[in-house]
Amino acid sequence: MTLVVQTLSEQIFSLVRDRIISGKIPTDSAIRQDALAAELGVSKIPLREALARLEQDGLLLSQANRGFFVRPLNADEVEEVYALRLKLEPDAVGEASKVATDADKRTARLALDALDVAANTDKTQVGKLNRAFHMSLVRPLHRQVTIQIIERLNIISERYVGKHLEPAGRDDRAHSEHLALLELWAAGKSEEVSALMRNHIAMTLEDLRKQFDSDHAAISA
Repeated sequence: MTLVVQTLSEQIFSLVRDRIISGKIPTDSAIRQDALAAELGVSKIPLREALARLEQDGLLLSQANRGFFVRPLNADEVEEVYALRLKLEPDAVGEASKVATDADKRTARLALDALDVAANTDKTQVGKLNRAFHMSLVRPLHRQVTIQIIERLNIISERYVGKHLEPAGRDDRAHSEHLALLELWAAGKSEEVSALMRNHIAMTLEDLRKQFDSDHAAISA
């Protein structure tokens, strides 16, 4: 019985998580647990488990007597998350490139192909598939604590990927950078891929800073 409930909670977690990432659940209203449970045809127990996990992942906030709300995008979180990624991810990708097997390289190629397809057909999946590609460059490292921390940071980053890609032309730049990363990584060029990953993350952070500054200026005007 426990295994069934846990599996159901996992399915609900993924479904609600995708809705949050895609913006289908707004930040200014509480998640209506009764209505959502009825829509999904589930009890509130696995739903609450899923919502609690989403809060742990930084996607939801709980307020006493009010329930769960989608956590708003904010510039402070961007600074913190991307600063941590800059400290950990480039070196991890560089080290992973030294030990990646042919199977690892095929997995990374498939991850990039899936991301490219979604970029042209289903924008709601881009954040999740962008994370899958980034993590495919880290996982061959086989350092579980490092991998778990980097994945958690990438999970939080997912909603910001969508915001980052809003301006025209960013899709093409992201594709070019990802392709270059994959080629260097697959060739085992650890220093080069580490430097490029650092630049890739730093440029995304700088773009997001400008977008938040522009949003703030628009609201203040």
